[in-house]
Amino acid sequence: MKPLYNLVTKIAEKALPLAGRFNPKLKLFIEGRKSVFAKLEAEIDPASDYLWFHAASLGEFEQALPIIEEVKNEFSKYKILITFFSPSGYENKKNHPLADVITYLPLDTPNNAKRFLELVNPKIAFFIKYEIWPNFLTELNKRNIKSILVSGAFRENQVYFKAYGGFMRKALSNFDHFFVQNEASMNLLQSIGLNNITLSGDTRFDRVSRQIQYNNTLNFAEEFINNKTCLVAGSTWPEDEEILFPFINKTSAEIKIIIAPHEIKEEKIKALEQKIKKRSIRYSNIENQDLANFDVLILDTIGLLGKVYSYANIAYVGGAAGNTGLHNILEPATFGIPIIIGENYKNFPEAIRLRQLAGLFSVENSLEFSEVTEKLIANKKYREKTGMISGHFINSNTGATKTVIKYLRSLPGFS
Repeated sequence: MKPLYNLVTKIAEKALPLAGRFNPKLKLFIEGRKSVFAKLEAEIDPASDYLWFHAASLGEFEQALPIIEEVKNEFSKYKILITFFSPSGYENKKNHPLADVITYLPLDTPNNAKRFLELVNPKIAFFIKYEIWPNFLTELNKRNIKSILVSGAFRENQVYFKAYGGFMRKALSNFDHFFVQNEASMNLLQSIGLNNITLSGDTRFDRVSRQIQYNNTLNFAEEFINNKTCLVAGSTWPEDEEILFPFINKTSAEIKIIIAPHEIKEEKIKALEQKIKKRSIRYSNIENQDLANFDVLILDTIGLLGKVYSYANIAYVGGAAGNTGLHNILEPATFGIPIIIGENYKNFPEAIRLRQLAGLFSVENSLEFSEVTEKLIANKKYREKTGMISGHFINSNTGATKTVIKYLRSLPGFS
C-alpha cells in the first residue's frame, strides 16, 4: 500500500498544476507550495528550537490556538511554526502574530518530508484533529521527534479500522501520544492496539470560552439591532437559505436578522439580496446609513461573526441543511443562546450532545424552522432557559488545553 500511496502522491504533485489553471482555489494551493522551501530557508533560524503546529484549515487552527497561546506564555524560548494544508486556512492566517513562521505544508512525499524536517527540525510536532500524513509521521519517528495528535476524533467507518487499513494504522502508530475528544475515539484506537491516549476533550471549547472575555463591541451591530430581538444566521449555504427565507420574508415579529453567508463572492451576495423581501443592507454599504431602518444585515466580510454572535438572541448555524458539513456551533453557544441547525449533523458529536441536552434544535425544512423560531421569539423565558443550557455546555467541557500543557511539562528536557 505504501508504494501505491507514494505513487499517487507523486502523480498528484505533477498533475495538480495543470488542474489549477481551471480552479482558483486549487491554483492558490499549488502556487503557495512553490515557495515553501525557499520561505523556510529564509525564515527558519537554525539556532532556535521550534514547535510545529499543523492544521488543515481555519477550524483546526482555532483548535490549535489555545495551546499555542499557552505555549507562548509558559515555554517562551520556543519559536512557533504553523503550517496549513488548505488555502482558506493559510490565506486568512498567514500573518497571525502568534507565529514566527507560517507556510503551507508540502505534499506528503518522502522527499518533501525529509527536506522539510531537515530545515525545521522541530522539538515537537502537533497535528490537529484529522491530519494524518504517513510520510511526515514516519520521518518524524525516524528522527526521534515527538509527534502529538491534538483534539483527535475518530469514527468507526474510517480506514484505520477497516481490514484493508494496515498502511494507515501503521501511520497512526508513529504518534507518540493521542489527545482525543471523546471516549468513542479512545476505544477505537485501543481496538487497534494503541494505548498512548489521553481523553482530553476538544480544545475548541477552550477557544470559544475565551471569546466572552474579549471586547466584542460592534457599534454597527448595536445601531442595527436597536434593542430588538436578533437572529444571527452564521456560515449559511444556499440550502440553509431555503430554510431561512420563508420565515425572514413572512414573519410579523419585530426581529432583526444578521446573515453571514459562508461564501462572500459578489454573485453569491447578489443572489442572496434578490431572495430577501425585507429591507436589507450589506455591511460594505453601511457608512452614512441609518441602520435602525433596515431589517436584514448581510455580512459580506469575514472576521466579524464571532463578535456578532454576542449580539444574538437566537443563532442559526449553517452547513447541516445540505451535505457541506455543519459549521461551528460552539461559537454562538459560548454566549448562552439557543441554536438551530439543519438535519445532517450525525458526524458532529457536539451537536448531538447539545441537542440531547435541549440547547439545540434540528429542523428539516422551513416550516419547522419557523415554528421553532417563532416560539423562541415569543417566549423569552423559554429562550433564556434554552440558551443557558448552551452556555453551561461550553463551560462544562473546557480544560483540554490544560491537559496538553500538563503533558508537555512532564516531558524530559522540555521546559
